[in-house]
Amino acid sequence: MAGTFILGETKVRPGAYFNIQKKGDNQAAGIMNGVTAVIFKADFGPLNTAVELSAEDGYEKTFGTGLTTDAMKEAIAGGARTIIACRAGNGGTQGTIHLKDVDGEDALSVTAKYPGDTDFTVTVREKLSDSSLKECIFYTGAMEFEKVEFTAGEGEAGALADALSASKNFKAELMEGKGPARLAAVSQSAFTGGTNPRTTTGDYANAFTQVELFEFNTICVDTEDPEVHLLLQSFLNRIFDAGSLAQAVVAERHSVDLETRMEHAAAFNDEKMNYVLNAWVAEQGTEIDGYQTAARIAGMISAVSAGSSLTHTVISGFSEILEKLTNTDMATAERRGCIVLSYNKAKQVWIDNAVNTLITPADNQDDGWKKIRRVKTRFELIRRINTTADDLVGKVDNNTNGRATVISQIQSVGDSMREEGKLVACSVTESGGYKADGDSAWFDIDVIDKDSMEHIYLTFLFRFSTNEE
Repeated sequence: MAGTFILGETKVRPGAYFNIQKKGDNQAAGIMNGVTAVIFKADFGPLNTAVELSAEDGYEKTFGTGLTTDAMKEAIAGGARTIIACRAGNGGTQGTIHLKDVDGEDALSVTAKYPGDTDFTVTVREKLSDSSLKECIFYTGAMEFEKVEFTAGEGEAGALADALSASKNFKAELMEGKGPARLAAVSQSAFTGGTNPRTTTGDYANAFTQVELFEFNTICVDTEDPEVHLLLQSFLNRIFDAGSLAQAVVAERHSVDLETRMEHAAAFNDEKMNYVLNAWVAEQGTEIDGYQTAARIAGMISAVSAGSSLTHTVISGFSEILEKLTNTDMATAERRGCIVLSYNKAKQVWIDNAVNTLITPADNQDDGWKKIRRVKTRFELIRRINTTADDLVGKVDNNTNGRATVISQIQSVGDSMREEGKLVACSVTESGGYKADGDSAWFDIDVIDKDSMEHIYLTFLFRFSTNEE
């Protein structure tokens, strides 16, 4: 395991532990990118269970497209390749339908596995290309949600029940004595609707616990509720102490007073919390705001390389900023830790300055922790070195040769990131302040990470004389 340690502290459990310090004054193992955790509400799908989904496969066949599932859509549009999806809520009821036999009697009861008011319909028909088979197709609107095949003829009801036993979304129950029955054909017959779960602040806390089982770069929620945002910050701080390195992105709606939003952003004062100030935008003819824009930025942060900055990065699909800010507003907001959206010269929407909400660094932090790029770089370095060191726990002796092995393996990570253009330099040595003893050894990792050129100052020198001399 990996986790943090306080200088001078010894741990009970074996593992690699890390500590963050700074060197100098302010202003003087494997790569994981594209993983975003999303907490949302839906009208179908697993409840209070984290599910790993690929952007290629999509989320629609698992959770549908209702309620706030669009948070996943925005994260994927931002570049997330993997979604750690968790539907939050409690209670609710499942939809159901009774399929009849050819005599018009109920033969099979089909029930959705999850609560929600999705408008499911079902079609039972002979397969067009093979009369020995039948199809049972479930739809949501015009979209095919799931399809199973079963043997036609005597025993159709039992055959369909068997086919649905492997379904992720539906379960079937045979009516007494109806296993041998033939099923009547139906075309998009409607389910009796279920009801959606209710979602409380406590349900978000439960959802955070579920996604904790996974590693992810960023996390976002489907709400603008400041109370939930504070719970999210507390969650990130807790898992950080256990070695999980992630950033959150939140936003509030434009209806909240601008000054209030700036105050909420500044109150986080946390390199792991990112706050989008003016989230009200037009996206391909549709207005979005609050959590939707936060999810888009969360996807972008998760996907961007640790060697790149999101400052002045155009947001694809965003066509207009519906809450325009003055230059004074933008400068004030960025000093208070806000991500501000602005226009470039071509009137494309971009991120004005990729900063997080850290305003006053802690004693063990330099000003680099205020920048999203440098947090991404540092988290990647820590994650890769933790993985490398953890693999050596219990495998090398705590002697000169063993510690040299640890130094060599960790140094190779730093060298790799330098070659990848993410670091200026990285040097690994045994600690000068703590002497290896027993089963404990201490190492110092001296890092110079990169920043982007984000402020270019041009001095023009003009002269009255027209001579070149």
